Amino acid sequence: MTELTPSEIVNELDRFVVGQNAAKRAVANALRNRWRRKFIPNDIRNEIIPHNILMIGPTGVGKTEIARRLALLAKCPFIKVEATKFTEVGYVGRDVDSIIRDLVEISMNQARRKMQEECKIKATQCAEDRILDVIVGKTATHETKEKFRTKLRLGILDNDEIEIELLENTNSRVSHSFDFPGGHMGILNLSDMLGKAMGQGKMKIVRLSIKDAFKHLINEESAKLIDEEKVASTAIEDVEQNAIVFLDEIDKITSRNNDNSGGRSNISREGVQRDLLPLIEGTIINTKYGAVKTDHILFIASGAFHFAQPSDLLPELQGRLPVRVKLEPLTEEDLVKILSEPQNNLPNQYTALLKVDGVFLDFTKCGIKTIASIASDMNAKIENTGARRLHTILEKLLEDISFNATELLKTNTNRETVVTIDEKYVINSLGEFAKDYRDLNKFILWLPIVNIIQMLCILYSNSTLLLCYFLFLFSSLDHS
Repeated sequence: MTELTPSEIVNELDRFVVGQNAAKRAVANALRNRWRRKFIPNDIRNEIIPHNILMIGPTGVGKTEIARRLALLAKCPFIKVEATKFTEVGYVGRDVDSIIRDLVEISMNQARRKMQEECKIKATQCAEDRILDVIVGKTATHETKEKFRTKLRLGILDNDEIEIELLENTNSRVSHSFDFPGGHMGILNLSDMLGKAMGQGKMKIVRLSIKDAFKHLINEESAKLIDEEKVASTAIEDVEQNAIVFLDEIDKITSRNNDNSGGRSNISREGVQRDLLPLIEGTIINTKYGAVKTDHILFIASGAFHFAQPSDLLPELQGRLPVRVKLEPLTEEDLVKILSEPQNNLPNQYTALLKVDGVFLDFTKCGIKTIASIASDMNAKIENTGARRLHTILEKLLEDISFNATELLKTNTNRETVVTIDEKYVINSLGEFAKDYRDLNKFILWLPIVNIIQMLCILYSNSTLLLCYFLFLFSSLDHS
């Protein structure tokens, strides 16, 4: 758990997410309150529950990225799930309890990796001993073993091949869980049951290079040194006290008054909401590693809420998401900052990729501003996809350069070819693309209406409808 102050947390988030200060402040306070809770007496500590957050904003403005970066900053178990993937208990599909089971698996992997690092020195020593026993034999003198140990550590013997005994399925820790209506097959450790029945732990002789064999042996020896019960208890405690669940698309499970599905889908959506209530408020979920209490897990829900309102959620669920934060749509200035301020922004990523082929991209300020202007214009006139629009534009902008990068290197006598991405280059490359994109979108939107009118004309042979059809076509062509 991080000891950063709220302002320091916001500053860290500013390195990766542009704007949205209200959302950053909300998650910073939530994370700091978790740290404060650790120093409170036990009699009141259990009474303090996290203030879950509801983020409201269009797609591509940074909702998911804020939650993901927060989890990385806190070094805590984190899972992102879509609310639409779950079904009410009693229906075919995944139930919401699988969120916690998946979260425990993530925490188990984190705890296992941490313990492997702690015992890495001892595991490395044991792996070296096993390789030396194969190379020089178990009866070799201490001086001989140390001489070859030095060669092994220097990498002199990396490409030599040896035959060595390894455990079958050394790295296989796959747990098979199945979710079915009314059941919790995830609590059964089927991999352990099958492993015992089929004789897991059987040794096999394989021929590998010393470098590859050394990696397998370190994993094998680390597994021997790790106490799985301790891993499980550590993982469960970490989930209960520090985990973050990001519940996306929660607006898609609201009950809308304009639903024409006869009410059946409303029942299903409300059922998912009802199943989420005890999970967010606090309950006990059985997993194959033990029972997990969800009382102090931080839930961050998000949704665009284009066709629904937060008030369309069940009142009980609204009450369990007390902190509401509205994220603003990205402006052209925000897009410029996204392309220039973050540590690993998109221009830097493409520059690093093409530099491998000897092509260096030089993004000018005017070029970046033009890219942001086109992205903002397309978001306003077509569909607002936020910062994700930049991926589309940059991929189209650099399509020819990426395809011909190796040819440019061959024709250029210099070792490195410099391509300047300025305003002129962007306009020449994207002017027609943006126009065609808008025209295609109009065609896709108008086509169903045109087809409907055409069918009505054919069915009823109505001259008035036929006249309306041609007028509609001319007006739409003139509009485009």
